[in-house]
Amino acid sequence: MRLNLQTDYALRMLMHLAVNTDRLCTIADIAARYAISKNHLMKVAHALGKEGYIETIRGRTGGLSLALPADEINIGEVVRKMEADFALVECFQGGAGECVITPACRLKNVLSEAVCAFFSVLDNYTLDDLVRRNAKLRLLLTEDAA
Repeated sequence: MRLNLQTDYALRMLMHLAVNTDRLCTIADIAARYAISKNHLMKVAHALGKEGYIETIRGRTGGLSLALPADEINIGEVVRKMEADFALVECFQGGAGECVITPACRLKNVLSEAVCAFFSVLDNYTLDDLVRRNAKLRLLLTEDAA
């Protein structure tokens, strides 16, 4: 299983904002810190804003900040909202192009159980769990780190 880039960037953006709660962060700052595309981050910021995770302040002195406390942002929820789907195999896609072994196959149930276990673990963590008392991360993601 692999998360799409939007989810990866969303989690990184949220961690960056959680570490830098004392200031507004710009998309350019975050893109430079992670050495990733500013254009991709703009789309991610828009999606996170629509979901209510971040606030955007426009203008010359604007930027991004968390819209919720870090301990109220559940990692499993973020991943579910950022991922288009978790159709790991063809039969997860609602029967389109049905596989010939579907009537006898047990793989769908096994993979479904695995996805549930994956989310069960993610649901146990908040953004705060990722950044709280993480001095190394703070050093890497704060203004002084440059």
